[in-house]
Amino acid sequence: MKSIKTYISKVLVLAAVFFATSCADFLDETDKSNFTLDNYFTKPEHAVSVVNSIYQSMQPIMSSGFNGGPWMMLEFATGLADTELGQAQYSLFVKDLVNNSDNGYGQTFWTNYYRGIANANLAIANIPEMNMDETQKQQLLGEARFLRAYYYFNLVRIFGNIPLIINPVDLTSEELYPNPADPSAVYDQIVMDLTEAEDSGLPMRDATGRVSMGAIKSLLSSVYLTMAGYPLQKGNEYYSLAAAKAKEVIDSKEFSLFDSYDALHDPSMKNLGENIFMAQFAAYIQPSSWQVSIIPYNRGISNYSAETGGIFAQEEFVKSYESGDKRADEKEFYYTSYSLRDDRSQILELGDYYIYKHFDELAQTSTTSSDMNWPIIRYAEVLLIYAEASNEANGPTNEAYQAVNLIRERAELDPLTGMSQTELREAIWKEKFFELSFENKTWFDMVRIRKGFNVTTRQFEEYVGHQFIYGPTLKERELLFPIPTAEIRNNSNLVQNAGY
Repeated sequence: MKSIKTYISKVLVLAAVFFATSCADFLDETDKSNFTLDNYFTKPEHAVSVVNSIYQSMQPIMSSGFNGGPWMMLEFATGLADTELGQAQYSLFVKDLVNNSDNGYGQTFWTNYYRGIANANLAIANIPEMNMDETQKQQLLGEARFLRAYYYFNLVRIFGNIPLIINPVDLTSEELYPNPADPSAVYDQIVMDLTEAEDSGLPMRDATGRVSMGAIKSLLSSVYLTMAGYPLQKGNEYYSLAAAKAKEVIDSKEFSLFDSYDALHDPSMKNLGENIFMAQFAAYIQPSSWQVSIIPYNRGISNYSAETGGIFAQEEFVKSYESGDKRADEKEFYYTSYSLRDDRSQILELGDYYIYKHFDELAQTSTTSSDMNWPIIRYAEVLLIYAEASNEANGPTNEAYQAVNLIRERAELDPLTGMSQTELREAIWKEKFFELSFENKTWFDMVRIRKGFNVTTRQFEEYVGHQFIYGPTLKERELLFPIPTAEIRNNSNLVQNAGY
């Protein structure tokens, strides 16, 4: 596992600035400027620093340009996305269901998430022994455990049989070439991390963008929902757990839906309102880069010099939204026209449905440096998790209807009522597909429920055998992504997923 090995060999030489004044000084004195595991975890600032480093692994997933972007991998796998970017081969391989283990998108997920896990392992192993304020200590450990759980939750769903590493690793460790773990063991560790994080004393909401109790409970509800479905199929008990945990977030009354969809892509609203947890970006410091990918290819509507046409929605998907659904209206979730850079009074019809829910208008028309965050957990998702899990555990109840109908009310749709459990189940699935589109959620749901959405019939059908609107048909192998080639070559204990 070269990416993990390379990282570990460098880990926590965090600020190795060499201040030797002479050869004699170098030979006679220990270099006090080198940070090592022995001398790093000595101050509260060190604990904060290592936890801060865990967050960074979220950001490379969102990198975007003329090669597409890793985050697009999970969107093209749904069959609901299209692209104009002919040189983005990694996107095309996934979109056309001819993906292979050389795909750099998968490598980016693997490398960065395991880097985050390595930093989390260091924090969890070392912070407990530090002399520092106990409240701050427990809160930092809660953040580290949440982030480790988040990375493992994505890795196990994307790749299946993955190594489970929960202790720091160096070049002498037995876990340097780890064996893959059974997915059930990974899920158990995820649950353990999140339940321990619930005891950390973190606030329910954190407007700075750090992990909050709301994020912990929301993620745990999603984990329980996934464990209830495929591949573990733990069933009714876990639907009940998912509903209960989502209800804790709802009952906290710390979160609410935005009144307008415009707030979803308003940088001033990041970490506020229905945004429970987000990947953090900052204009001019670490700006988000997906803006170049959600605009048409070289049509002159953006101030960005790169207009890549990297990803947009399949027309048939947008047209499968229910008649009158506000989310499908122009410049709500999607846009089909925009003003020209050289003359903003001129409107260009674009011909396709581009993604507006992630569109930073100020950056696109002026600054070319986006301050937008990427949504990881929204309150809308928590409501839909509660509605689905509650319906599965208890059948259609007033509470389940109330949760899903809050989503529909904002979309200016009639409330659902009088349905059977099966009818309500599929109605909630549709709301999840429509509400959480292009937020790296839909493919995970497809695999969890083993269903694809037929945009022509507006019905769900079996995942294996589901045909995308443009032709390719899902096979069993597409229930997972391939483990990256470099990882297989560097760790003979890993086993490639079937079909790759």
